[in-house]
Amino acid sequence: MSRLLPVSRQELIRRLKILGFEGPFQGSGHAYVVKMLNRGRVYVTIPNLHHGKDFGIGLLAQILKEGEISREDWLSTA
Repeated sequence: MSRLLPVSRQELIRRLKILGFEGPFQGSGHAYVVKMLNRGRVYVTIPNLHHGKDFGIGLLAQILKEGEISREDWLSTA
């Protein structure tokens, strides 16, 4: 199994869209994306980072968990 690697904000959003999420939409503090599932909507918050910084592995893992995205599905979008 391959490892998770840090990704830029642009790359994160691109890959989330490949996985069926729509957005990003601007919330009150952070942007978010949304995906419709049979049991309802899944929201994924996209934290604001300092300009030019990447999402680290720990934060990326939290985002994948929040979005109910398996590691295999994430890695298939590379």
